[in-house]
Amino acid sequence: MTNVLTSEILIQDRPWTDPEGAHLRCEQRAEIAIRYGTDDSEPGVKPTAADIAEFVVASIDGKPVGCGGLRALDGEAGDAEIKRMFVRSPNRGSGVAVAVLRALEERALERGWTRLVLETGVAQPDATRFYEREGYTRIPAFGPYRDSADSVCYGKTLVRS
Repeated sequence: MTNVLTSEILIQDRPWTDPEGAHLRCEQRAEIAIRYGTDDSEPGVKPTAADIAEFVVASIDGKPVGCGGLRALDGEAGDAEIKRMFVRSPNRGSGVAVAVLRALEERALERGWTRLVLETGVAQPDATRFYEREGYTRIPAFGPYRDSADSVCYGKTLVRS
């Protein structure tokens, strides 16, 4: 692992099966379960190692603090879905989420994906504010989220800078 300076955000590509990434995803699912009052609030197909094309983990001072992944969307040429974007609550507002999101956008462009979409929910107003601030716009619910009253979907067309 690369050495980092104090408080510097390090973004690393990791396999979906990476233990630190798996732990972060467990924390995310636990937080979501509390917000929605159920362990099974995801209307879509849960991401797996077989369908996540890109996965990154963010660390500060060598400690994992955030993650996010990308999954290609079937039948949607050039589109990918952001999955399991998460930052530990003590690190929110520190720039970690922006760093993870930018890394995912870069990786999407490297793969030739020109549009990212995502699903969040009505019990996650902090997420909706974040994505709107980062240039994502509300889109109609797509795929498995079409019939979910709790789903809020966003999209962004990517451009190379």
